[in-house]
Amino acid sequence: MAVEIKRYYRKHVDFFDLLQKVKLWPSRNGTLHGIKKMQIKGDYAEITTHCNEKFIVKRSKNSHSARWLRNKWYRQTCKKCRIPDWKLEKYSTTCFNQNFGKDLSRKNYNGI
Repeated sequence: MAVEIKRYYRKHVDFFDLLQKVKLWPSRNGTLHGIKKMQIKGDYAEITTHCNEKFIVKRSKNSHSARWLRNKWYRQTCKKCRIPDWKLEKYSTTCFNQNFGKDLSRKNYNGI
């Protein structure tokens, strides 16, 4: 029997650090994609998904995508990205708390 391990991250961490850690992207229509590559260019980043879609995103803690990631909202997963079940389970057990959890600082993380 597998034991569910809860992961705690701070709620208002840098958005790009959160994306690099979770490696999932909720698109505007609610489809959850897997991140293949991410290039940070100042306050913007270019995200390439496993289905070869490209998104240009702005660094924002209060954006639509940041809220959807923290609240774990999505309508469906991308069929082309083929996100594995273990990754969705891991994502569903992740908790975001304002005062508790890892802060995902860049000095502790190597990135993608």
